[in-house]
Amino acid sequence: MTITEAVKHKILVLDGAMGTMIQQYKFTEQQYRGERFKNYEHPLQGNNDLLVLTQPQAIEDIHLAYLEAGADIIETNTFNANSISMEDYHMSSLVEELNEAAVGCARKAIERYRAGGGTEAKFIAGSVGPTNKTASLSPDVNAPGYRAVTFDHLREAYYEQCRVLVQAGVDALLIETVFDTLNAKAALYAAQDAIEEGGREVAIMLSGTITDASGRTLSGQTTEAFLISVSHAPLLSIGLNCALGAKQLMPYLQTLNAKAPFAVSAHPNAGLPNAFGEYDESADEMAAQIREYLELNLVNIVGGCCGTTPAHIRAIAQEAKNFKPRAYEA
Repeated sequence: MTITEAVKHKILVLDGAMGTMIQQYKFTEQQYRGERFKNYEHPLQGNNDLLVLTQPQAIEDIHLAYLEAGADIIETNTFNANSISMEDYHMSSLVEELNEAAVGCARKAIERYRAGGGTEAKFIAGSVGPTNKTASLSPDVNAPGYRAVTFDHLREAYYEQCRVLVQAGVDALLIETVFDTLNAKAALYAAQDAIEEGGREVAIMLSGTITDASGRTLSGQTTEAFLISVSHAPLLSIGLNCALGAKQLMPYLQTLNAKAPFAVSAHPNAGLPNAFGEYDESADEMAAQIREYLELNLVNIVGGCCGTTPAHIRAIAQEAKNFKPRAYEA
């Protein structure tokens, strides 16, 4: 069964936060480096994508924990595994290796899940983050016309990542945490090229982020405007993630439910961050809010973003199994 077929039959559960789980390991600079990068001249602590090479067992274990909690879809640890974001660590040359290794970690986790008696269909989504640059806004308030990145540069970086993810065997590309629709358009362009050249069926999932109480993306679009801007693409799903908790995301999901001709996804944070930037919402509290999505038949895919753990995903999965997916025109 493909992910495109599966989403028609049940509410699919996406995994939770990779970064939140990595933080629990409290890896040191030396552990981020591993033996291979022991003498690397630049700091590497915080480069979570690098861990697929230096601490692959930990990444595999995190994937497995989410699978055992009930996740139907696990995301590769590749949120920043593109040449633009990797410039911060002077590791742009490792993009191909990082993405290939990340898919390998996810696949091994699924194999372990099967070896442990798991029988449910499981899917791998290649995580494609927004990069750390925006094509629509200037980073310099004194030069509003300046752009730190061009559309073509973004497209090339996204294509490099997507090509490897497709070749390595992902079931879907998840272009997520979109704060600038122009970045997303570059990613969609690249993803479609990579899939066509790869010669195999790979779904495209897209998830934007509402940055504040205004209900808009960072580049200024409302949820409906964002949807209209990307509706030309052959999407499996469109949704929202990050920035807000499940309760705050509700009105924007209602907009997508009313307007989207695709499956609708949501993977909110575990509430809003506290004064220390931490997330306090418990698994039960979050699942109760997600239940409202399900009762209103708003979503086809649901999971967690910042602050969520396998406990959160287990509670969400328990709720999701009791409801039918949202109907939509495929």
